[in-house]
Amino acid sequence: MKVFEAAPKTSKAQLFGRILLGVILTYAGVSHLTFARQPFQAQVPPWIPLNPDLVVLLSGGVEILLGLSLLVLFRHKAYVGMIVALFFVAIFPGNIAQYTEHRAAFGLETDTARLVRLFFQPALVAWALWSTGAWTALRQSLSKST
Repeated sequence: MKVFEAAPKTSKAQLFGRILLGVILTYAGVSHLTFARQPFQAQVPPWIPLNPDLVVLLSGGVEILLGLSLLVLFRHKAYVGMIVALFFVAIFPGNIAQYTEHRAAFGLETDTARLVRLFFQPALVAWALWSTGAWTALRQSLSKST
């Protein structure tokens, strides 16, 4: 069953937002694999039964894949946007763990700084859904099914 019939039309602002998010995700993924591996390990919750470095490497690979997908899979941008939004939801427990376990990384040295950061994750989810037209496509799909 197709959820979306066609790639939704998006504005120039949305196009810019999608490209910017794709570049940021790709850069973040590369940083997971190279110069920022150790700081990203501070975000891996201790209850995950995998080596933190492996989790950082795997999530970095996923971020590169998602970032590149945002840049090149424009005909499937709504699907990609939903997957990116779900990814941001999936990694949110790592940000919560960093806050609740008082682990410093990325200049987040205080609980206040770590708490403020938590509010940016929903903004990333919204950015992914808005810039790809996923919100519009989902609304249109739901209205056709009723």
